[in-house]
Amino acid sequence: MKEPMPNSKPLAIQTGIPEGYSAIPIQESDAGATFRLCVLARPIPDPSAGHLVLLRDLPDAMVYLGCLTDAGGRLREWVELWVQNVDGLESSLPALCESFSNHGIDQRWDKMAQSFRALNPGGFIQTHWETKHCLPTFLDVGRQQPVHPGTPENRWELCQDDAALREAGLPAYGTSLFRYLYHPKTRESGFVPAVAGAPTNSATHPMAEALKDIQAQIPFNPQGGLMMAQSFAPLSYEEYVDLLGGKGWKGFEHGRRVLNFNGVYRTLDDASQMQEGGSHLFLGGQGRAGRFVEMFHLKLQLFVEALTSVRAFVEREQLPFLNLAADSFRVSLSEVGAKLPFLWTARESLVKPSQAYALPVASSDFRYFIRTRPGGTSIYHPEGLNASIRGSGNVRIRKVLPPDQGRTLLEGTLVLHEGANISPHDLLWIRLPLPTGRVDLYGHLYTNDGLAQGEARFRTVAQMLAPEVVTALRAAEGVSFARSPFEVVPLLSTPCDLYALGVLAVRTFLVNPQNSLAVALDEVLSLARQAAAEYSADAPLSSRIYSILSANPRFAKSLAPHHLIQEPMDPMAAFELLPPELWYHTLAAMVRLFPGIGPDSYCKDYGDAPSLALEVVFNAPLEDLEKLLVRSRSLIVIDWNANREIHSAIRDVLDREHA
Repeated sequence: MKEPMPNSKPLAIQTGIPEGYSAIPIQESDAGATFRLCVLARPIPDPSAGHLVLLRDLPDAMVYLGCLTDAGGRLREWVELWVQNVDGLESSLPALCESFSNHGIDQRWDKMAQSFRALNPGGFIQTHWETKHCLPTFLDVGRQQPVHPGTPENRWELCQDDAALREAGLPAYGTSLFRYLYHPKTRESGFVPAVAGAPTNSATHPMAEALKDIQAQIPFNPQGGLMMAQSFAPLSYEEYVDLLGGKGWKGFEHGRRVLNFNGVYRTLDDASQMQEGGSHLFLGGQGRAGRFVEMFHLKLQLFVEALTSVRAFVEREQLPFLNLAADSFRVSLSEVGAKLPFLWTARESLVKPSQAYALPVASSDFRYFIRTRPGGTSIYHPEGLNASIRGSGNVRIRKVLPPDQGRTLLEGTLVLHEGANISPHDLLWIRLPLPTGRVDLYGHLYTNDGLAQGEARFRTVAQMLAPEVVTALRAAEGVSFARSPFEVVPLLSTPCDLYALGVLAVRTFLVNPQNSLAVALDEVLSLARQAAAEYSADAPLSSRIYSILSANPRFAKSLAPHHLIQEPMDPMAAFELLPPELWYHTLAAMVRLFPGIGPDSYCKDYGDAPSLALEVVFNAPLEDLEKLLVRSRSLIVIDWNANREIHSAIRDVLDREHA
């Protein structure tokens, strides 16, 4: 009998690349390297998901699943490949849109990369592409190699030469959001618009015409954008929460396929083995009582890590997120032999950066932020996050006020063509055409008795304006500016992120197959309003929550800890497994995360954050939750199962007292 050849194993087993996929290097220069950074691609596209595994579509980036391979093509590490893409940055506040530029976007990318590197140094893969633009890249999936358009001697590349662009009558790279490809050595080849909506003229050629040799290829980085790479965490936040609750994990879904990962991840599909065996939990062999306490602690630890990551990122960037949700985080596991159960090795990773941009308002009192991709609704976003109002109206300047520390203020009247519900806390932007040029004014609207219907008074914030602009404004007192564009932006800051974290806490502790996130959130907000109505400085929030749950069977059923696990469970039985006081304090911390819902809230409204220390709003929640974490950790070293009868007897006595 012939002996099998040493390499007779299927290629997927030899390399670790899933069957039906290829690992394609993302740069030609990587082809002969010892280690190669690759993107995962399907030669035959999935009917719904296509060739590439898209992990996230961000306003300024596409994030794909990739891997690090050695010279033999063997998988060494799964990675996320971030590819800069600026097509999604055009819909924003008009005044801010004009301040967007490729130069600013590139600086923001570099700063974001530095933050990810600082917060996760072990998972960040340093390349030179965080600050140096790559060659435009397409993928030849048949030959499993990257394609850079042009010849080796004269590649098409991103044009960052402002002089060359202006000479061709095109917008400059540094001061616009438009991007063009060109041949730097032979400019007579013209320019190729690489961004949707880029202006064209006789010097430009459509990409389909100029880059004919890549028409059959898959675009990976067609704009020649910056890139970034970091380790990939296979589990989503929600998948890991459900895993802790007793639901198995089959793998990572890509269209109709499921990608399986080696190591500890192959042990996660059997929920019963994971719950009862000794390799995943400390107390797995002690039955439901031990698992319940340990699972609560691990969920609490996960949520605290998410909150800590958010605070650290905000502290570095001094921007709120305004886009936090469960998909902002992912989880990875490690193998450490018999030293620690697998689920105790979980590491949370923040994988979505802030979507907020600071408005260019010259005021020392507040900082205003907008999202780079407005619109859309999400259960994680508070009402009003997308409630900006745009339009045009008649503006009358009443008077220019005395200067405030060299800054200009004025009062005026805005006549709205349509009625609008506007808060005095919202920010008003108005653009006026003056003889000296257009001027952008920022202020606040308020209504007065005696104003005609549709009229609202406004007062600008103190702004640094040129002397000639101030003179023109004084000359325009009493003048009516017809059809002036305006926009009203709600005052938003890191308390919006606290709201999102409050929803995430509800998802972590109160959602299972018997209780949806929408229902659980509605119950928590109802509890918060009830607790606010019964507020007393002498009664801690946890005590009031205990009283509300004891007096209201609805809350006792909907907000008990039995939702921590996937399987159906009697609400009162859950209190035999977890100390009620600990649970009431957990609900109290959860309620306090929602801004402005009552005197217990950590923040009084969505703008309640120090302008120069946005991370401060997370300090009190972290302090409270870390205390709970210490208390829950102590339960794991207690023989809780042996004390079930005692606690059951105590519960019976309490039930008789409240009967």
